[in-house]
Amino acid sequence: MSNEQPSTNFGDNAAEEVKRALSHLMPDLARFWALPLEDYAYAVYEDRARGRCSIRDDAMIRFRTFVSRVALRAGLSEDDAEQASQQIASSPVMQTGPHCHLLIEPDAFYTHLFSALGLTAHAHRWHISHCSSTVKFTEKSKKGPGWLSLGGEVVNVFGLSRSRMVPYSICGFNGPYRFTMAAQNGGATNPAVARLKAILPDMEFPSAAEAIKAANQILWRRSFPASLRLLQFDDIDIADLVAEHFEDPASWLSSRFADGGFFAESILRAMDQLNAGPWAGWIRQTTDFFWGLDDGRILPLRLRDGVLSGGSPSIPKVRFDPESIATSLRQRKLVPNLLMTFLVASILPGIRVLGGCRQTVYYPLMRHLVATALEATGDRDLLDALRADERPGMWGHRVLRPKDRCPFVEIEEDGAALEVAGRYGARSLEDAAGDLASFTSDPIWAQLSARIRAEAIHLASAEWKWA
Repeated sequence: MSNEQPSTNFGDNAAEEVKRALSHLMPDLARFWALPLEDYAYAVYEDRARGRCSIRDDAMIRFRTFVSRVALRAGLSEDDAEQASQQIASSPVMQTGPHCHLLIEPDAFYTHLFSALGLTAHAHRWHISHCSSTVKFTEKSKKGPGWLSLGGEVVNVFGLSRSRMVPYSICGFNGPYRFTMAAQNGGATNPAVARLKAILPDMEFPSAAEAIKAANQILWRRSFPASLRLLQFDDIDIADLVAEHFEDPASWLSSRFADGGFFAESILRAMDQLNAGPWAGWIRQTTDFFWGLDDGRILPLRLRDGVLSGGSPSIPKVRFDPESIATSLRQRKLVPNLLMTFLVASILPGIRVLGGCRQTVYYPLMRHLVATALEATGDRDLLDALRADERPGMWGHRVLRPKDRCPFVEIEEDGAALEVAGRYGARSLEDAAGDLASFTSDPIWAQLSARIRAEAIHLASAEWKWA
């Protein structure tokens, strides 16, 4: 193994370096670069091998019930809820890339358009999507769920002050929130913003995430045909799913994960080892399994001596046992982190997830952490089921990246969403993906590329065998 220090910068042809790194770690991807985007979209929703065991079957039943409940809560009929539940069981794939953004935010919209290509190719009716809401209103300068670029203008979606945006996450129930679409220059709102505001719901919501999900249902129905429906859920919804696992003493999560904390501690030890090697930085140990939630702020927690505790006196200590965790989740004092979310929504039930530039790497590594802990605890059935999974995670977010396009205007000018999707679907994957800026602008991908060249990371790496 080479001792070459990984570079934090790409060479002159960054996009080509990213393509080589992606194709190296995901050999199935290589043949698609020259093929139409619609071919790749078909492939990510194609049924593939999935391991089975009693633990996994139980988790899938729980997830199907969860999908039905989310559908009913969104105002859909019992028949619709049952159809969505049946689809996730027969075709276990869901989109997990975009954060909880308005549908017409470019990164979100073109990802949903990509998913629509794959779903319609398989004649599926439901676009099932997890949208992370443990994110702040501002993720970078005037970008994030609290902002929207429309008609050449950046607007403040909820009209919030900087002090209301910067420290808060959109999952917090510290509203009310209302769509104001406030212009930043204080002048007249441009026509595109005015048209959008007239479409968005004119009411108050307890959280920004609830507001965005409600708006997305309206925007989806305006843009997509009735033959393709949107079912979206966020981290607060997942909190209830996790609570249901812990409230049942017979569930694997209740009896194994939190039983004495040995399994959870095994994962944390494996994470420390992972971050001491060539995969360092891909799974950041920002919090241990859950975030503390306090008036819209999420705070990191650490598991020590069987107790989750944070750095704020307003966040009570939570014993790491099923009853205490479930109660705190129901009371919105805890929110699952990404690892816990993927555990109940993907790893346990065996559902393929479609993610972006970081998820394509950190999700297989999360599976590695779980598998390492399973080996330590002797859970052979679940370990064998994970081993049988084929392509449990695939690149499916920011695959389609049109340059300098405004989704809202594009739909208004160029036709219905599926017509627009069809035109993009005819392009090659290489052309549709553009300059791969989300990869090339991220130093961790330059480091990964360098470690591949140095043979510190390769297909046979123990950490990558769960990809």
